[in-house]
Amino acid sequence: MEGQYPDCWMSHRVSYGETDAMGVVYHAEYIHFFERSRGDLCRACGISYREIENAGFMLPVKEVQCLYRSPARYDDLVQIHVRVDEIRKASVRFRYEIFDESRTRLLCEGMTLHAFVNASGRPSAIPGWLQKLLSGV
Repeated sequence: MEGQYPDCWMSHRVSYGETDAMGVVYHAEYIHFFERSRGDLCRACGISYREIENAGFMLPVKEVQCLYRSPARYDDLVQIHVRVDEIRKASVRFRYEIFDESRTRLLCEGMTLHAFVNASGRPSAIPGWLQKLLSGV
């Protein structure tokens, strides 16, 4: 199911602990930025990830891609744009773009693909109620 899906923006101030010896954001931190913004997007859609788990479902990451364009540094304010990119029967893909404070310089872009599984870890179809929330319907 493809189409126009919800999106949201999240601001984040880079902490000293998120940088490496060269003073730039450590590469793996961008994956954490993805995760935090994805949680914000779910809340913007009307549900928290905790509520999804409490309903007996999980969204483990199947694939992650991250393309670094320009470094962010300690104390930079970055703007993270996240959107639902595609919803399939038992998976959902999110897209991310991380910009500088003015949203004019692209720092990083990527995606995460998540399987949809039940509490036993078995693939499961995304229930209609959750599909509606994530679709922005």
